[in-house]
Amino acid sequence: MFLSLPSHIDTFNMRNKIVAGNWKMNLDYAEGISLFSEIVNMVKDERKGSQIAVICAPFIHLNSLNQLSAGVVKIGAQNCHQMESGAYTGEISAQMIKSAGCEYVIIGHSERRQYFAETNELLAQKTILSLKNQLTPLFCIGETLEERNDGSYFEVLKKQLQEGLFNLSKADFLKIVIAYEPVWAIGTGLTASPAQAQDIHFFIRNEIKIKYGADIANATSILYGGSCNPKNAAELFAQSDIDGGLIGGASLKSRDFVDIIKALND
Repeated sequence: MFLSLPSHIDTFNMRNKIVAGNWKMNLDYAEGISLFSEIVNMVKDERKGSQIAVICAPFIHLNSLNQLSAGVVKIGAQNCHQMESGAYTGEISAQMIKSAGCEYVIIGHSERRQYFAETNELLAQKTILSLKNQLTPLFCIGETLEERNDGSYFEVLKKQLQEGLFNLSKADFLKIVIAYEPVWAIGTGLTASPAQAQDIHFFIRNEIKIKYGADIANATSILYGGSCNPKNAAELFAQSDIDGGLIGGASLKSRDFVDIIKALND
């Protein structure tokens, strides 16, 4: 049966090239506006290709950044709640995020898994609600240093995929962006070598192929998210299965973030 691709999939290049910045819990309101304005102007002036630039900001920034984005930079949230609405004081729903003008939401960042004990099953619920509200999940998977060293990392990644995403239909899975983040390389200054990163990205794509078929696997964008910076971005992005990056610290500096976008060729 023919399966039509959702509108956000580039049917010519098959996989969208994406650089998404994750500001984490940084920047007050004025600082966020200032940085984002710089990023928008620089992307507008310097981007040469069709790379998709996304900023995932704290909730206080979302609506204002949407007003400033001018369609140049997409807006995303860093998390959402797994329930549609209700008595969950302090939480934000996918519907609220969508109403602020967002197109993306990070699901399952390693810090959420580590500090807030988010399970694969919980993240599956968040993913379903995000899709229901027309948000593109940036679904994070990755292994710890212990799992890397003991050789269990392929099984860890496979389980995160199976329990977090492989419950989705083919049509819904096509709306997912996966971000591979080696936990041991986040905020540590360590980075997976291009060969290590490519090895994992190939493994992820092959697992998708086994589950959903080659067409779906070839249409899925997989981002690298482990201490990517302007110095190593081009070499990482040159790998055949790496379609961009989920950028932490470097997204807090406009020059660094835009240089990373420019390192991503169509």
